[in-house]
Amino acid sequence: MSEEFKQISTSNGFMKHNGGILFRTVSENKYEFKTKINENHLNNAKIAHGGFIAALIDAGVGTAAYRTSGENVCVTISLELKFISQAKLDQELIGLAKVQKKTKSLIFLTCELRTNDKIVATASGIWKIMRK
Repeated sequence: MSEEFKQISTSNGFMKHNGGILFRTVSENKYEFKTKINENHLNNAKIAHGGFIAALIDAGVGTAAYRTSGENVCVTISLELKFISQAKLDQELIGLAKVQKKTKSLIFLTCELRTNDKIVATASGIWKIMRK
């Protein structure tokens, strides 16, 4: 079921401004997203800014929620992040989002964000399905 990565930041907005995000479905309850770290993503220590990592995870996992919901808009209710290690300029960040549970109105997901073979951050969150 795994598909090719596709750019999902096609319209003007926050994530396109931040360099865009590529996304793909791996299986029914697993999704991957990725981006490359550029100079705009760095803090004064010359590593990826925690706010950028948080925004990337929120966008990537939020897109997983959107796909899981049958393409209904989903909004973040809660997002807990753990920053494990650093990421540097020109490294590729790859996130794996996993659906843990889905109810009529909520989706519970986890995420592991890596670069090379190193975990950069982990996350868990809840997304609210906004019905059309």
